[in-house]
Amino acid sequence: MTSLLMRIFIKNGDVKDADTRRKYGYLGSFTGIALNILLFVGKLIAGLIAGAVSVIADAFNNLSDAGSSVISLIGFKFAGRPADKEHPFGHGRMEYVTGLIISFIIMLMGFELLKSSVLKIITPEDIDFNGLSVGILVASVLVKLWMSLFNRKLGNIINSTSLKATATDSLTDSIATSAVILSMTIGHFSGFNTDGIAGVLVSLFILYSGINTFKDSLTPLLGQRPDKELVSDIYSRVMSYPDIVGVHDLLVHDYGVGNMIVSLHAEVPCEMDFTKAHELIDIIEDDLKTHYSCLATIHMDPVAAYDEETTAAKEMVMKVISEIDKELTIHDFRMTKGVVHVNLLFDIVVPYGFFLSDNELVETIRKRLSDIDEKYFAVIVVDKDMSL
Repeated sequence: MTSLLMRIFIKNGDVKDADTRRKYGYLGSFTGIALNILLFVGKLIAGLIAGAVSVIADAFNNLSDAGSSVISLIGFKFAGRPADKEHPFGHGRMEYVTGLIISFIIMLMGFELLKSSVLKIITPEDIDFNGLSVGILVASVLVKLWMSLFNRKLGNIINSTSLKATATDSLTDSIATSAVILSMTIGHFSGFNTDGIAGVLVSLFILYSGINTFKDSLTPLLGQRPDKELVSDIYSRVMSYPDIVGVHDLLVHDYGVGNMIVSLHAEVPCEMDFTKAHELIDIIEDDLKTHYSCLATIHMDPVAAYDEETTAAKEMVMKVISEIDKELTIHDFRMTKGVVHVNLLFDIVVPYGFFLSDNELVETIRKRLSDIDEKYFAVIVVDKDMSL
């Protein structure tokens, strides 16, 4: 069914295209609105027949889900808008914002269900076990399971936080409704009313799912590390050019899927003709822009790649640093000779939570290099790796 709907409503399969992404979002949102309204009507009828407040509450939960789909629809509409003067990086992060809103709705439903379930434990109510009501609820569980799989598939195809949040919401709804059916069945055959207890357990699960959805939506808004495979692929792609001898300080800024900015430093031999080096950097920037659909900016760092004395000094420094911790790396290494000192200039990349402070690490390196040769003086810039 999912593949059929995609074939009917989405002709272009390029998920990097903004219009195609919007069509995927519209498909998920309109499907959610239509099915949730049908489920609301069906469950409301079932709840009135059975006289079950839990079923009626579940019906209004579906009505709120229809509202969530409307919010998601609005989010995709805004996310697809092009960049403007006020928002030069586009509006792609609106998908994350709608994911946050949906997570709040999930948590609100969980909290309301928790309150009503506690009241049912304190003051239990008799439920009329009716075949028609149970049949409607079973059908709603199957529909919600399909909706969860449907939205999960669409969300994975276009990497949409909003659709993934909707998929989680649909899954929690199916579990909540299953718990209602189970409690009705147990109460009918055993005479023991478990409606309130089942409601508490389900509400806790819904709250947990809402919190996880909130985290998944908030993290990209705050800024997160890029995908390791993406980082590795960018490194490999840049290093595939013969005249590039090193890559560092890679930054990936995510302004929503299809709105990515990549910046990095590329090391080239200092002996290379400046004009040729500049042309090479332009070629690589265009390559990254075309391949990743991103805005790429590369800073060119000239290094003494073929000077034997500088290379030997760099290897000595790398050995000293690896003895401190093998996770430490350096880049932008240069060496200048003065009358009193031989200055060793480099940047060192320090992992987060390192056991030495930045100042302690710098002083440790300087002392160890000075022990090797008192003329050595290290000029060090401490960096943090934001890509791995």
